[in-house]
Amino acid sequence: MNTAMETWPRPHRLTVEEYYRMAEVGLLAPDARVELIEGEIIDMAPIGTDHGSIVDQLTRLFVRAVDERAIVRVQGAVRLSSFTEPQPDLALLRPSPDFYRKKQPTGADSLLVIEVSDTTLRYDLKTKAPLYARLGVPEVWIFDVNREQIHFFRSPSDGSYGEVSVVDDPGVVELRTLPGVSIDLSRLWKAGNPQSSE
Repeated sequence: MNTAMETWPRPHRLTVEEYYRMAEVGLLAPDARVELIEGEIIDMAPIGTDHGSIVDQLTRLFVRAVDERAIVRVQGAVRLSSFTEPQPDLALLRPSPDFYRKKQPTGADSLLVIEVSDTTLRYDLKTKAPLYARLGVPEVWIFDVNREQIHFFRSPSDGSYGEVSVVDDPGVVELRTLPGVSIDLSRLWKAGNPQSSE
């Protein structure tokens, strides 16, 4: 009688190195909008006009606010582990003399990660935010384009964020990781809105 233990097949998780090798040999198109999340290649949603507008506004606000105190990375990679390298819409990074030319920034290099969500809100809230908490990102903001709300995730501890809030009209927001720096988000949803008098 055969008493061998039955096992379930396990999927192969890609490492970041394998992911890059796939791109090098042409298995991923050079312009493919993908990111590596927990060893799986995830197709990223196309960037619509609302999404693009919010990213552009945030980029301008953050570049002006942080000056030389941080690097504002727009839709670039952040390596969080051997199996995870997302491309958040914005990442605020600790200054680096070579602007991370020799290595991708990590969770320890990040001050803030921002996701702008129009079609991916549930995924960003339920998958990416907890992942960011586990992998060392100190603060995450998720912009819900459709409801015009901002989800704030702060104070990570034991792999989750201890402070979570949702705001409809955020006004001026202090950056926890850069004391003395604040961002005025009061006009964010009004840009391009024909009903707004501003």
